[in-house]
Amino acid sequence: MTRVRIFKVKWFTRFSRRERIPDQALVEAIERAENGLVDADLGGHLIKQRVAREGKVRSGGYRTIIVFKSGSRSFFVYGFAMSDQSNLSPEDEANYKAAAKRLLYLSNELLAQLVEDGTLTEVDPDD
Repeated sequence: MTRVRIFKVKWFTRFSRRERIPDQALVEAIERAENGLVDADLGGHLIKQRVAREGKVRSGGYRTIIVFKSGSRSFFVYGFAMSDQSNLSPEDEANYKAAAKRLLYLSNELLAQLVEDGTLTEVDPDD
C-alpha cells in the first residue's frame, strides 16, 4: 500500500503545538480514514475526524478538518475543541473545499518548497 503523505498547514501546526496534540494522534486519524472510519464526510475531499486530547479519549477532544484523498495526501487545515465550537460555518466549509482543490494537486516540487518555507509541515508517521 502506498504511504499517505500527511501535512499540517501553518495555522494547524501552531494549534496542535498549543493544544499539545501529538503528531501520532494525527497519524491515527488518517489511518482510521484510510480504513473507511470517517467521523464526517463533508464532500469535496473534506472530512472531519476526532482527535483525542492528551491522555483522554477522542469523544471529548478536538475536531479536525482534513483535506483528504485516500492513498495520496492529507492536509490538516483546521481544528477546534468540541467545547468551543459545534461545527464549521457554511462559509468556512466552502472555503476549505476550495482550498482542497488546490492542495490536492500541488506538485511534489511545490510541496517541498512549501515545507521548506514553513507554510506546511510534513508529519512523519514513523515518529
